[in-house]
Amino acid sequence: MVARDDRAGDKRLVAYVVCRPEVGAAEADGAALAAALRAHLGGLLPDYMVPAAFVRLEALPLTPNGKLDRKALPVPDDEAYARRAYEAPQGEIEMLLAGIWEELLGIERIGRHDNFFELGGHSLLAVRLLARLTQAFAVELPLATLFAKPTLADLALSVGEVLNGSGAQAAPAIMPVGRAGALALSYSQQRLWFLSQLDEDSTNYNIPLGWRLRGRLDHAAWRRSLDQLFARHEALRSTFVAGEDDPQVEILSADTRLPVVEDDLRGEPDAEVLLSALCEEEARTPFDLARGPLIRGRLIRLADDDHVFLLTQHHIVADGWSMGVLMRELSQLYRAFTAGRADPLPPLAIQYPDYAAWQRQWLSGERLQRQAQYWRDSLSGAPARLALPTDRPRPAQQSFAGATVPLVIDADLTRQLKRLSRQHGTTLFMTILAAWAAVLSRLSGQDDLVIGVPSANRGRREIE
Repeated sequence: MVARDDRAGDKRLVAYVVCRPEVGAAEADGAALAAALRAHLGGLLPDYMVPAAFVRLEALPLTPNGKLDRKALPVPDDEAYARRAYEAPQGEIEMLLAGIWEELLGIERIGRHDNFFELGGHSLLAVRLLARLTQAFAVELPLATLFAKPTLADLALSVGEVLNGSGAQAAPAIMPVGRAGALALSYSQQRLWFLSQLDEDSTNYNIPLGWRLRGRLDHAAWRRSLDQLFARHEALRSTFVAGEDDPQVEILSADTRLPVVEDDLRGEPDAEVLLSALCEEEARTPFDLARGPLIRGRLIRLADDDHVFLLTQHHIVADGWSMGVLMRELSQLYRAFTAGRADPLPPLAIQYPDYAAWQRQWLSGERLQRQAQYWRDSLSGAPARLALPTDRPRPAQQSFAGATVPLVIDADLTRQLKRLSRQHGTTLFMTILAAWAAVLSRLSGQDDLVIGVPSANRGRREIE
């Protein structure tokens, strides 16, 4: 198996299979072979390890010295993906929907009976799919609809029912706003700003990242890439100051350089110990939200061809989804600059302050009250805390001190869990989350539980 980019630019696992001549010999059997192998491996492996495509080869390509020639492995064609018996999409909705699937999944010739998840779809792609539906049809479907209707024809029918039924109003497009006046915080930024006022020296919302950079490092190109990334995203250059009534966003100049500290540990006998201490120091150094910048770097040289780069951000300007965007764009910039090329990234249509202004306008008035009331009703009477039988008293003030406990689920139990998930139309994550709730209920003796899980919060295409 190898990981390779599909047409959409996403990494997908591709398996290359050498079969007996009588197995899958006909070209028309390629999809059936892929479906059979995917179903078999789906009962043995976790979802992220099941290949999205299976390419049948007569023999694996080898280099002159007898090793696998990865560069000679062919790009999977459409028949390499698990799919149902092909029937062309019918009607405008199915055809438009098929085009969206082709873009997101990176494959062509989507049939009306194909299953989104069997073709390699997952929860994050599902969110992106719903965002495309909002843009293409001006309808907003809940994620549960996709799980209940994962085939193209069934999902298209659901879209049609919404279009012909309630006439639900889709949110307007996100448009750029002026920068002359005061810039508002998004609701999530306002929440984090409020928490920071309670404990100004807190580092609980720092997001530390670290990369080991092996080989020759072009320091000038690396520095230029960081500064270009910093100039590109207003979110990274945002600071948050207290106004007369509400906090406001102020944006640092695009000419401001991303702060980077450099350390040289070459020749130090205890370099690894010093490196560990620097990593801890970097992660535990607080930010000043009013002054900024709320992102900083640290380049640690261990040898001429061995570096560690630490990048720390405050959660008020970044989240888990942002990490993938940041790493992808930083890599693209560095490759371009080391080759002597110009910035390859297209300009951004909107910036985060534009999204914050749109959110404040859309989620306001009766719409805001209705959603807030939903959560008041849902959480009414919820327990204030989980009564776990701990081995020490609960502290008067939350410390955020904690650790992780690894748990390995063996292949046999994984197969059973995946089978249970398929029976109930859920993902493996949803099933395990339900099991975790059952464990907490048994340990606490409580029937009413409140469990928080993170959300990508990218329900619109403009903010992906």
